[in-house]
Amino acid sequence: MAETLLEMKDITKDFSGVRALENVSLSVVNHEIHALVGENGAGKSTLMNILSGVYPHGSYDGEILLDGKECRFRDIRESEQLGIVIIHQELALIPYLSIAENIFLGNEQAHNGIINWDDTVTLSKELLKKVGLNENPYTQISNLGVGKQQLVEIAKALSKNVKLLILDEPTAALNDEESCKLLELLVDLKAHGVTSILISHKLNEVTRVADAITILRDGKVIETVANSDNEIDEDRLIRSMVGREILDRFPSRATTPGEEILRVEGLTVFDPMNESRAIVNNVSFNLRRGEVVGFAGLMGAGRTEIAMSIFGKTYGVNHSGRVFKNGVEIRNNSVGDSIANGIAYVTEDRKKYGLVLIDDIRNNVTLPSLDKLSKFGVVDESQENLISNEYRKKLNIKCSGIDQRVESLSGGNQQKVVLGKWIMSDPDVLILDEPTRGIDVGAKYEIYTIINKLASEGKAILMISSEMPELLGMCDRIYVITDGEIAGELPRAQATQESIMKCIMSHKRTIQSVLAV
Repeated sequence: MAETLLEMKDITKDFSGVRALENVSLSVVNHEIHALVGENGAGKSTLMNILSGVYPHGSYDGEILLDGKECRFRDIRESEQLGIVIIHQELALIPYLSIAENIFLGNEQAHNGIINWDDTVTLSKELLKKVGLNENPYTQISNLGVGKQQLVEIAKALSKNVKLLILDEPTAALNDEESCKLLELLVDLKAHGVTSILISHKLNEVTRVADAITILRDGKVIETVANSDNEIDEDRLIRSMVGREILDRFPSRATTPGEEILRVEGLTVFDPMNESRAIVNNVSFNLRRGEVVGFAGLMGAGRTEIAMSIFGKTYGVNHSGRVFKNGVEIRNNSVGDSIANGIAYVTEDRKKYGLVLIDDIRNNVTLPSLDKLSKFGVVDESQENLISNEYRKKLNIKCSGIDQRVESLSGGNQQKVVLGKWIMSDPDVLILDEPTRGIDVGAKYEIYTIINKLASEGKAILMISSEMPELLGMCDRIYVITDGEIAGELPRAQATQESIMKCIMSHKRTIQSVLAV
């Protein structure tokens, strides 16, 4: 029988009178991958923040036992000393330091206060080899993609002699290939004695690698199920997570596209770091009222760069091309121009670009529309409160009130706030960049319903997603993006994962043959 490594007993945690966890108990055995799943706000990250010392002993009720010994962590350093290391969804790397410097930051290889750089680099190479990352330790973190940065974080954890590795949504920002490599690494680490706790909304990944799965709902443990033979399916988990059966992941919608509302012609944009390199190359497409149009493509294909270039030229330099709204060419040189032209953009990074995290729901929702709520430069606060509450109810934002800080909301509710602020600006065109990234299946369904409602009201929706089933389930047409160019356009009836990948590969071969001439 496998030995128990970790026990968390009757953990209860409150935030300002709101109960986040109630008598939660969790048991993890040695050398297993233990998954933690549940809807946004179920308490998964809170439980792991308690385990790792982010929330110190005394701020919660209950006890933690590691190898049978009680732990009372005052901070994250104390948990790391016992081999518990957490990797948060927002990576804790310093972009302007090298890989080696990041791996040993706070854990420097030093003697008498002087860093031994030879040891630092040598050990970094060994750790990078363990995680399968073939990079020079002197490489600056900002020059790495998100997938490689995740591997650096794991190398950093291994440098601390990790016994229990906690990963919070490690594949949320990764493409399928990078996700597979990361999951394979977790399985390999398990074979070498590292136990993992995996938090993920990607249930197909959970069922593939987890030995045991604990489901949380509303701050309580619903059940823990064994998955040693990978027999647990996604539908089984969803029923337990949401307390009901979701028969269709994507709500149905009657598609009746209207007239063309937005047309982009010959959009070309150059890399701000290398002005001779075109990131977006001669891109042309159109959107019609009442339809949802998708942008499909591999990571780095240029989808976000196209969207940001359209939204007030917020990406790149030396822009060329034309943008038409209702058949008339528009000036679109700034974010203000885009908002005035009825174009809104929900960014893929809601925490960095979409929200003011330290502010409340009310101010976030009304931010782009203050001109509608003010007279002679003075905001009508009663009107602001009224409208904010209206959108809170309309979008079913779960919160204590519109005065609640956005940073304390779950990911799904934060996404609803971002949607709310742009819906309030009453755009004709809504660009959604990874609108369901990092949120659970229940919240996804709610957001899909909102998208369908907007389309039924005559809005034109441009949807960018790395999740192919999401595009296939939601979009009326799909443009396939490759290397900053449009590789093809597929109507809903012809769009499959296979046809999209064929389109990408065919375009890449065409480019390679042109370059070879």
